[in-house]
Amino acid sequence: MRTVNVPLGARSYAIKIGPHLLRRLGAECARLKLGQRCAIITDTNVGRRYARPAFDSLARAGFCPALVILNPGEATKHPRSAAQCYDRLADHRLERRSFIVALGGGVVGDLAGFVAATYLRGIPFVQVPTTLLAQVDSSVGGKVGVNLKAGKNLVGAFHQPQLVLCDLDTLRTLPEREFRAGLAEVVKYGIIYDADLFGRLERELPRLLRRDARALGAVIARCCEIKARIVAQDETESGLRSILNFGHTIGHALEAISHYGRYLHGEAIAIGQVAAARLSVQQLGLPRAQLERIIALLERIGLPTQVRLNARQRQKLFAAMRLDKKVRGGQIRFVLAKRIGQVVWGQHVPDELIEAALDGTIPDGGTSTARARRAGARPASA
Repeated sequence: MRTVNVPLGARSYAIKIGPHLLRRLGAECARLKLGQRCAIITDTNVGRRYARPAFDSLARAGFCPALVILNPGEATKHPRSAAQCYDRLADHRLERRSFIVALGGGVVGDLAGFVAATYLRGIPFVQVPTTLLAQVDSSVGGKVGVNLKAGKNLVGAFHQPQLVLCDLDTLRTLPEREFRAGLAEVVKYGIIYDADLFGRLERELPRLLRRDARALGAVIARCCEIKARIVAQDETESGLRSILNFGHTIGHALEAISHYGRYLHGEAIAIGQVAAARLSVQQLGLPRAQLERIIALLERIGLPTQVRLNARQRQKLFAAMRLDKKVRGGQIRFVLAKRIGQVVWGQHVPDELIEAALDGTIPDGGTSTARARRAGARPASA
């Protein structure tokens, strides 16, 4: 088992990564000295496999758990679902020292964390992420929230978990598409912070795609170390933490205009990362060879790297981007890369350059359409 600490003073917590950890959930929670009553929030897909082991582990440790099972998918990350959870918590008579276990992927983690942040003005919660994306990113750092029709994560809070328990065994049952989508966030950490990690992904991608436990454990731990270091310096995203949003400005907007159904989060972020990398070539001088490496790695993973949008869709995309939390004075702000492993945040980019990046016409050694044709791949359409 690997342990990564998130150093936040009185709100510090551990991220534990390894196999067979779900059976230890109850014992780990007992060490936190939480209240006896608790609730597991999960969805039907995850609950079918893992709700019973989690419930039994908590019960064996002396807790009194309730189970809240929601529908899967991004549409569940909504204030209506939060209200349903509040009612169940009240029925189970949760108190201030009671706690919530978020058992699932990013949607469940964000929603359950938001419920924990707001029920009784805040109760403890524990993250048990069951997807690659959640294990490397959304379960760590305390950003919780729900979506509105206008955009993603527009209602939320900062509420740190008491513990993050990453059981590598849960990744074995993850659908292939979701596993590959999770790798988009892993690639992000290499681009924004660690060129050696990026190189490792290039070399070890076959092992990762086979879900080799040793390779996955090391990469997940490194991503968590990077995020922990960033969050410790900027917990509430007033500066440095913004770099974690590389590719997310366009990616979140693309999810919103496609009604959170066409793209998995990582797929939309992959498209956003390529667009941001193209902008980085133009704005910050990112070497074109490094842009090609970014595109090639994402394509090897099997992720989309561009999107076709008609005029109306593009208009909606820009409107959604202007609702992004990083907008200042109505101007869209981007995280851009100077080189793999080094980025800057708060960069204003003219609309016409964003258009060119989406079209793949910013010079990059050949448009993505041509590259996709050579690779036998097709750009995604919204």
